[in-house]
Amino acid sequence: MAMTIPDPVREGLKRGWKVMGGPHGEVPPRITCDVAIIGSGAGAGITAELLAKAGLAVVIVEEGPLRTSSDFRQLESTAYPALYQESAARKTADKAINILQGRCVGGSTTVNWTSSFRTPDATLAYWQSHFGLRDYDVNSLAPYFQQAEQRLAIGPWLAPPNENNALLRRGAAKLGIPAAAIARNVRGCWNLGSCGMGCPTNAKQSMLVTTLPAALDRGARLLVETRAERFNFAHGRVASLDCLPARLNGGTASGPGTRIVAQHYVLAAGAINSPAVLLRSQVPDPHGRLGTRTFLHPVVISAAVMPQKVAGWDGAPQTLYTDHFLETQPIDGPIGFKLEAPPLYPLIFASTVSGHGDEQARQLKQFANTHALLALLRDGFHDESPGGHVSLRGDGSPVLDYRLTPFVMDGARRALLAMAEIQFAAGAREVQPVHEMAKPYASWHEAREALQRLPVKPLLTKVVSAHVMGGCGMAGQPQQGVVQPDGQHWQVENLSVHDGSLFPTSIGANPQLSIYGIVNRLAQRLARRLGAGEVILA
Repeated sequence: MAMTIPDPVREGLKRGWKVMGGPHGEVPPRITCDVAIIGSGAGAGITAELLAKAGLAVVIVEEGPLRTSSDFRQLESTAYPALYQESAARKTADKAINILQGRCVGGSTTVNWTSSFRTPDATLAYWQSHFGLRDYDVNSLAPYFQQAEQRLAIGPWLAPPNENNALLRRGAAKLGIPAAAIARNVRGCWNLGSCGMGCPTNAKQSMLVTTLPAALDRGARLLVETRAERFNFAHGRVASLDCLPARLNGGTASGPGTRIVAQHYVLAAGAINSPAVLLRSQVPDPHGRLGTRTFLHPVVISAAVMPQKVAGWDGAPQTLYTDHFLETQPIDGPIGFKLEAPPLYPLIFASTVSGHGDEQARQLKQFANTHALLALLRDGFHDESPGGHVSLRGDGSPVLDYRLTPFVMDGARRALLAMAEIQFAAGAREVQPVHEMAKPYASWHEAREALQRLPVKPLLTKVVSAHVMGGCGMAGQPQQGVVQPDGQHWQVENLSVHDGSLFPTSIGANPQLSIYGIVNRLAQRLARRLGAGEVILA
């Protein structure tokens, strides 16, 4: 007998949640509220729950569609067009980096791999010393992280790792490199491994099934398939927000627009899209900081073929990591990197690895035995790692120009070497760094010699990212950032930013818990500032 999995979103819609846009009914031409929140991902979800809990009238604006567990079929062919920015093919201006970002209700929390790290101590210390963020210290943030962890069931993954992750631990151990477990935000996980296509069992505690339902149950309104186009200003304040209907492919649909008039506006559309809204609005930017210092944790990948079946698609993804290559580098020295073992899905695999024709056919025949490691490069802590710059195309859509400097690519080479050595130590039959000129190497000696000679340059070296940070960086003085340490825009008094675009550098770890914890504090303080009193995330 087939098991029926409850769908809390569809149940909420039946209870009368106020959802409009797309198939959920026309959005009225004018809406008034206390707070308008742009976006529905990590920062938006936390903010929406807290402000709705405080009794404020909240409107959430999401340009993507509302999809639920009933729609998640573990199929890449339907998940990427429906749930990701630009069908999971968003790229930097020079096409050198592919960027995975969510574009649906819940944002990237709906499609991420659940990896949860608090902001590293070294990152916070750097923010304090370089950006004047004096109260961004471990002790001050700890209670807000703890609340977020409890609310979202973030904790150790106690099940045995799948073979893809176990290989990271075994190979690292043979080299004397420690590896540790990654905390995950799951409750009753079925260990399916398809987190990147939406959780079909609602085990992943994304905004889709946690904070957004809580806000909607308290009367918040959700506009879907609705694009926040621009703010209108008067007397140093946002007077209104203009929105347009959005197509599922990201373009603007035909139909009437909507004007939202609120007491306060929270921008939480994610790095790249949040700076874009401000750029389209021509927000004051006297120090030229808007859209700058946008970071990606540039990722390089190493594939290996093992004698045994790996089945990298099966079981919880990314449950082990090592920070050995971060902790052995000073934060402002040569770029360090975190190693993790990503899930392997056929479409993403085929479109990421190098080669075509017979070579690609050979790789796909070995797919079940393929193991992968990725290295997250910790960008933003050195003068030669300044990040990228968000600008607008002629149609108003955003594009990120991110220069892969020799400093960054030196880190990429060292990461490819480290991953190959670990994979051979784990028993790899062959290792192929994901690079246009690399070949399958049958020994660590052969791989090391080749990697030391390969031109590790943009477009030759495959670089990807699923972590976009910065562009609306916070700082203790306006010359250094777009927003103040409390998230409020330096030049616009009723506008706050509550997402990963706040970060003045990259995090050096998967950023979702950093967003949850930091925005938890910002939203609680915003509720008090708006006269709504004390409220906590619980």
